[in-house]
Amino acid sequence: MPKTILIVDDDRTLVHVLEKFLREAGYSTLTAHDGGEALEKVSTAHPDLILLDIQIPKLHGYSFLFEMRKIEGAGAIPVIILTASTTMADMFMAEGVKEYLIKPCSSRDVLGKISKYI
Repeated sequence: MPKTILIVDDDRTLVHVLEKFLREAGYSTLTAHDGGEALEKVSTAHPDLILLDIQIPKLHGYSFLFEMRKIEGAGAIPVIILTASTTMADMFMAEGVKEYLIKPCSSRDVLGKISKYI
């Protein structure tokens, strides 16, 4: 059974591209375009890994991380941040984020980070 990756980003074009190459790499994907929708997917589908944009509507990425940890078993889900900001690395690590990638990033870089955790 393929591992499931939840892609959380409000950029629908990026989500579509990520979804396509992750499926081609053998992963199952779920998508969410805001923090509230992402929390719902985490609580119902329990993905194996989350690709998370920090700047998302309804529930900011950091608030999402805080709320996600309240869901039983969700605190163990690895999170990889996708961001355009190069200045937030220390904050990501303080929040328990496993990895981050600066957008735009290559599919090879994304798959390399994912392969460390699933």
